[in-house]
Amino acid sequence: MKKSDISRKDFLKSTGLSLAGLAFVPGLLHTQTGGTQESKTITSGNMYTLKNVRLETGFDYEADEIVATNTELFCVEIEGGTIKRIIPNQPGANAIDARGMLMLPSFRDMHIHLDKTLYADKWRAVRRSGGIKGMIALEQRTLREMLKNSTYKAERLIELLQSQGTGFARSHVNIEPTSRLDSLKNLEIALANKKDVFGAELVAFPQHGLYYTDSLPYMKEAAKMDIDFIGGLDPTNVDGSIERTLDTTVQLALDNNKGIDIHLHESGKSGLDTIEYLIAKVNENPVLKGKTFVSHAFALGTLEKNKQEAIAERLAAARIGIASTIPFGGLIMPVPALLKHGVDVITGNDSIVDYWSTMGTGSVLQKANLAAQLYGQVSEFGLSRMLKLATAGPIPLDDKGVQQWPKAGDDANIVLIDASCSAEAVSRVSPVKSLIYKGNIVY
Repeated sequence: MKKSDISRKDFLKSTGLSLAGLAFVPGLLHTQTGGTQESKTITSGNMYTLKNVRLETGFDYEADEIVATNTELFCVEIEGGTIKRIIPNQPGANAIDARGMLMLPSFRDMHIHLDKTLYADKWRAVRRSGGIKGMIALEQRTLREMLKNSTYKAERLIELLQSQGTGFARSHVNIEPTSRLDSLKNLEIALANKKDVFGAELVAFPQHGLYYTDSLPYMKEAAKMDIDFIGGLDPTNVDGSIERTLDTTVQLALDNNKGIDIHLHESGKSGLDTIEYLIAKVNENPVLKGKTFVSHAFALGTLEKNKQEAIAERLAAARIGIASTIPFGGLIMPVPALLKHGVDVITGNDSIVDYWSTMGTGSVLQKANLAAQLYGQVSEFGLSRMLKLATAGPIPLDDKGVQQWPKAGDDANIVLIDASCSAEAVSRVSPVKSLIYKGNIVY
C-alpha cells in the first residue's frame, strides 16, 4: 500500500498513541469530537501528558507469598525528554489517552550487529563451514557488497527493534582490513538519521581477529573515534594467544578511555582461561571496573555448579558484566548464579538475519521470557525480576515491592504494553503498543 493510499482513520488505528481520537503531528495534538476535529493544543513542543497510564504500585501477598502485582492509573507529564510529574489519574483531562496500558521502561538490546545485517534484503539461510575462520573467509568475500546498502538495512533493522519496544542498542561494528572503517561510518549515518528516536553505543569489533588479520591499525584509528567499547574475538582460536590479544585490547581501552566488550565463544579451557586473565587485568586496572563485559562467555555454561558460583563471585568483585543471548539446547548459561552474586547480566538478539544466524526476532522481551522458562521463573515475583533482562536494569518494583520506577526526573524512555503487570508481560511476551524515546513519541 502506498502512503497516499492510507486514510487518516487507518493511520490513526495503526499507531499506538493515536488513542481516543488523538492524532499526533509535530508540536501539536488535536482531539476529535463528534466526528469533527476540534482544534485544542494538548502539547507544546516536547511537553505533553499521558492519562490512564497503568503503573505498578506494589505486590499483593497471601501469607508470605507474592500472588499478584497491584497497579493503579495515573497521569504522567513529560517535558524536555524527562518525566516531569506523576499525578493521580484525571480521566477527563485533555491529554493523550493510554487506555490503561502498562507503562514500563523501554527495552535495550545490549548485543547486536546493526552494521552487517541482511534484514530488508533477500532471504538466505545460514551456510556455515570451516568453523569461525571459515565464517571470517565468507565475510571477507561478501562484506564489500553488503556495505553498498548497509545504511539502509541498518535503519530498517532499527525500526524492527523499535516495533518490539527497544529504544537503545549496543551494537558491535566490524573493524578489519576488508571493510576498514566503512562499516562504522555507514552505521553512524543510520544512527544520525535516527538520533531523535533511537540511541546506541558502539563497540569497535575486530571480527576477523586482531592479529589473525591485520586489524590492529584500524582498531587504533577506530578507538580515537566516537565509539564506546573496544571489542575482541576468541583470542586462542583466532589469534592464537590470550595474553597478546587481551593485553592489546586492554591497553587500547586504557589509552582511549573506552570500555571493553569481547566476544568469547570458546567453551573449553581456553575460554575459562580467557575470563580469568581478563579478571586479573581489570583488577590491575580498576578504571575498567563496571566498563568491561564478556559477550557469550559460553565457557561458564560448561563448568560444574560450584565452579560457576566461584567464578560468578570473582566476576562480581571485578564488576565484569556478561552479555548473553540466553542460548538453549545443549548449553545452559548459569544466569541465576550470576545474578545471585550481583553480576551485571545483559542480553540482546545478536543476529536478526545475517550470515551467522537467522533466528532473531528483534524482541528482548522474548529473551526475558526464554530466560524465565529456562530457569523456572514462573511465579509472579520471579517473572517480574526477569524483566530486567529486557530493560538492562530498571524495573518498576524492587524486591520488596517498593515502587522504584518511574520517578520524576527519570528519562522519558517508555513503552506502553498490553499487559496488566510486568509478570504477565514477560510470561505472555505481551504486545508493545507504543514507544517513547527521550520524550519523543516514536509510534
